[in-house]
Amino acid sequence: MRKWVLGLALASVGVSIMGGMGASAMAAEAPAKAGELTLDRVFGSPDLSGSQPRGLRLSPDGTLLTELRPRADERERLDLWARDTRTGAERMLVDSKKVGSGAELSEAEKMQRERARIGGSKGIVAYDWAPDGKSILVPLDGDLYLASLDGAVRRLTNTPGGELNPIVSPKGSFVSFVRNQNLYAMPLAGGEARALTTEGGGTVHFGEAEFVAQEEMHRFTGYWWSPDERYIAVERFDDAPVKVAVRAAIGAAGTKVYEQRYPAAGTPNALVDLYVMKPDGSGRVKVDLGTDPDIYLARVDWTPDGKTLLVQRESRDQKTLDMLRVDPETGKSTVLFTERSGERSWLNLSDAYRPLKDGSLIWRSERDGYGHLYRFANGQWTQLTKGPWVVTGLVGVDEGAKGTGGRLYFTGLKDDVLEQHLYAVDIAKPDVITRLTERGYTNSASMDKSASRFIVSRSSPSQPTQIYLADTSGQRLNWINENAIKPGHPYYPYLAGHRETKFGTIKADDGTTLYWEMITPKMEPGKRYPVFFQHYGGPGTGQQVTRGWQGALPQYLVDQGWIFFQIDNRGSYNRGKAFEDAIYHAMGTVEVADQLAGANYLKTLPFVDPTKIATYGWSYGGYMSLKMLEKTPGVYAAAVSGAPVTDWQLYDTHYTERYLGDPRTDPQSYAQAQAITAAPKIRDPLMLIHGMADDNVFLDNSTAFAAEMQKTDTPFEMMLYPGQTHRVGGPGVSQHLWHTILNFLDRTVKDKPIKK
Repeated sequence: MRKWVLGLALASVGVSIMGGMGASAMAAEAPAKAGELTLDRVFGSPDLSGSQPRGLRLSPDGTLLTELRPRADERERLDLWARDTRTGAERMLVDSKKVGSGAELSEAEKMQRERARIGGSKGIVAYDWAPDGKSILVPLDGDLYLASLDGAVRRLTNTPGGELNPIVSPKGSFVSFVRNQNLYAMPLAGGEARALTTEGGGTVHFGEAEFVAQEEMHRFTGYWWSPDERYIAVERFDDAPVKVAVRAAIGAAGTKVYEQRYPAAGTPNALVDLYVMKPDGSGRVKVDLGTDPDIYLARVDWTPDGKTLLVQRESRDQKTLDMLRVDPETGKSTVLFTERSGERSWLNLSDAYRPLKDGSLIWRSERDGYGHLYRFANGQWTQLTKGPWVVTGLVGVDEGAKGTGGRLYFTGLKDDVLEQHLYAVDIAKPDVITRLTERGYTNSASMDKSASRFIVSRSSPSQPTQIYLADTSGQRLNWINENAIKPGHPYYPYLAGHRETKFGTIKADDGTTLYWEMITPKMEPGKRYPVFFQHYGGPGTGQQVTRGWQGALPQYLVDQGWIFFQIDNRGSYNRGKAFEDAIYHAMGTVEVADQLAGANYLKTLPFVDPTKIATYGWSYGGYMSLKMLEKTPGVYAAAVSGAPVTDWQLYDTHYTERYLGDPRTDPQSYAQAQAITAAPKIRDPLMLIHGMADDNVFLDNSTAFAAEMQKTDTPFEMMLYPGQTHRVGGPGVSQHLWHTILNFLDRTVKDKPIKK
């Protein structure tokens, strides 16, 4: 009854609730010819990109490489595997179907997985090696298991509430986790779990990261062991001041109503405190975080000797970041150094830093306009990398013998803004930077704690992700996953039809260089083609155009006769601070202008039909779709907007205030950035899509926008997905989503007669 009433209500006020395919396509997809991509195959199993292991880790002695591997018949379910790095022999350590109970996860764990962008994964999604290398802690279906290397698995917990943030302590004495909002420790050798805190409950949480820390600061834990296990630093947060948002999670079988504490822009955040205690919970002291309670606890780390706690304290306006040096015995803190942004800018948090044994600190800063590495020692700064390019991550540090200075391994864009590479630099010789990975690929890497070997992942527009083990010179020792497209690879039957990705640049209206990429169908002379113009556009993590593997979906779109195109606008990341700062207090302006520059460029090409440029975006990209139709009517033949933010006062504090300021003091920034008021200006076809259980960009964003469109009799189409969160997808659902999108674009763009 509830579903019928909802559908009737929406239909009666003018929203077209469309099926996944039009009447002409309601039957099942026609059987594919050999080598012909279909949506069923794009989203089916095995993955067309090849089996891609996740969570790659080297055992403490380096003899085993462990990974989470998707099952061939169920690409979203992961099992734990191990490979001998000497012989290449591999075996499954934990079968998630045989060991798991199949119990439903707690709501807290579901939300945590959404924050980590693994909400669609099943089975084993994380694990932790014991320091002695003899066992592995495996969370599965809300409980904890200990897996031995001989294949034996021992269940550690069996509780209905589930355990969050489980790890093995640094010396292997304990398994620690959060249960019922309190921190617990259990002896790894056996014995009962002990509650180290007992006051958690209601709005009070111990050992967890608050919502914005997970969603925006990429900090997913709320407790930190000292290396010697003498202390644990434990976050306490109280959500009592945070506004309660009533969120209806509308599913196929009914609706659940959640009263979620959601810190919308301009409203109070959680109250955050930090304590240091002993492993039995005794000796608790409160860390002095300063007199202003309205701050962010950004990062927490221990120095290698375990004698000092390092705490990064960020101001509410995100223009000041203090590194605090804390005495764990007393909780007393002093400011070690401070980073400050410019007046019309902000500070980006980073994980590219490392406290060293000699008391110095490797630190990434954007103080010269680009993200670079520095060494802080004895109160002095030494810049280790420089130039008009950015360091994207610190992979490892070989501290070397005493007095040798050491060597850093990092990823960056030194050689090409479209190719991330692995580099090395000696701390004592910062002018000499050595690239360790091969041109033509975009790379990422991780390293063992002793900085002796790399796990390198790379891909190119014609090669799905490959993973190999390398020494410190970058020399490949052996393949972990060669993933070559040859007979037997899932993508091999489609290789003959694979189309090349081309790259280029255009200029923004202020002369800034913008990078684009394009994939075209096999073109006939004199014929003009429609364009599927994809965009994201947002700040923080926005780079989309890289020389990396795009997956099979763009190739499917090209097979359907579309030109696939995207461009990175000002405001996106990895191009330096000035490029990103263009979006400061200006959301919905420079990004729209740069996407327009891309559209205007497309219209100059002789093989593009200038009347058939369709645009598509999700999340920030969904917001962009709306702003692009509102600000540049007639430029785009149609737009698809997925899970858009339509009013930035509905989105969270840490993300939104970073770019737009506080709405209580900067109301004009919010007024010009929101998409609802100008909704009636839309004159081009629009498809609005949203998951009905989205706990990130609430469904309220789309319903508020839809109401404005209906109130002003402005036509649009809409598709809602019951039970789906910010990630709309999964078996069957992914196909339905893309059938819906492409049926809409076929009707409104592709199949329309060419205008004379």
